Amino acid sequence: MKPSVRDQFNALLRDAVNSGTLEKLTLGKPGGKDPTLENLFVRPVTLKAGPRLSFVWRHATKDITKNHGAGEALILLEPMIGTDFLDAHLFTSEQSVQLETGAGADRIRLKALGRPRTAATGNDRPKRRAISPAAPWLRALGVTDARGKPIAAMTDKFRQIEKFAEILEHLAGEAPLAKDRRLSVFDMGCGKGYLTFAASEILGDGADVCGIEARADLVGFCSRTAAEQGMGARLSFRVGSIGDTDVGRADILIALHACDTATDDALAKGVAAGSALLVVAPCCQKEVRPQLVAPAVLAPALKHGIFEERQAEFVTDALRAQLLEWAGYRTRVFEFISTEHTAKNTMITAIKAHPRGDAQAAGRIREFAAFYGVRRQALAAQLGFDLA
Repeated sequence: MKPSVRDQFNALLRDAVNSGTLEKLTLGKPGGKDPTLENLFVRPVTLKAGPRLSFVWRHATKDITKNHGAGEALILLEPMIGTDFLDAHLFTSEQSVQLETGAGADRIRLKALGRPRTAATGNDRPKRRAISPAAPWLRALGVTDARGKPIAAMTDKFRQIEKFAEILEHLAGEAPLAKDRRLSVFDMGCGKGYLTFAASEILGDGADVCGIEARADLVGFCSRTAAEQGMGARLSFRVGSIGDTDVGRADILIALHACDTATDDALAKGVAAGSALLVVAPCCQKEVRPQLVAPAVLAPALKHGIFEERQAEFVTDALRAQLLEWAGYRTRVFEFISTEHTAKNTMITAIKAHPRGDAQAAGRIREFAAFYGVRRQALAAQLGFDLA
């Protein structure tokens, strides 16, 4: 009898563990009883006690890490795949395999998610990097020198690029991205293209990545650099503004540090395009601040400008997150990178996960807006959501 698709996937997992070719296992779409559980990430590590598999159980508000020997790890993992977790991504040095469990029969597909990389295997070995500092395009963009070392003035920028790449790699494994065609990816307001190049590196030859930028000189520079680095077939740039660009179909939409309501324009474009994944880092949240009506208990604190500014940022991004949930996305808001590297460090990620919200969800958003006196907000308006 031919092995089931689930058995085939587990056999590939066993082979990867036993042969030492495992790089990462990501389990998503939990179907268990714990509503706070989001994902399980498994990586090989080397401890003083010897090789282990590190399990990181990601919950909504915390991560729990446990280490297991290979045999014990496989005993724990195999029953969970396709049952407790309906989606599984296996990354090895030789291939990438995804198992999806749906209402019908199991489906297993092979998908290239970028170039194979050597696994990181321990706390006392070099850290596995999503982006190699020696990548030629980093040198072409002026981030690293000929030795692959970050230039002193670009150290913070390199850390941002590296962190973004790590986040995108994880999110691409979680999002319900198309498997039967090339992905369409847009980076809105891409500037000099640092993160656009990083996105193309992470997503590899299976994705067409396009950077949108209003400044023609930067578009010209990025286009020439992509061609010179041999990335022109999958990486392009064009002149345009976030609000005026028609993205058509966009599987992934990125907008980092788009100022004020430009972030809302980008999110609205992604929702309208049916994007499976949205990644934004808001900046200069000005629209809501003049509308804030401080509740009596907060009035003495919000008379100070700095508190009022921070409150406006909180209210704006909290509204955005709730509106995206209402629009059918599973949303997370977190610190993108330490303020040591940039003050603009809030990131909102949204993965398409469920149908548009009901009247109760809409009611909660309106109550939140009314509490702060917010009557209008750009994303709400573009989604057709009446805050009143």
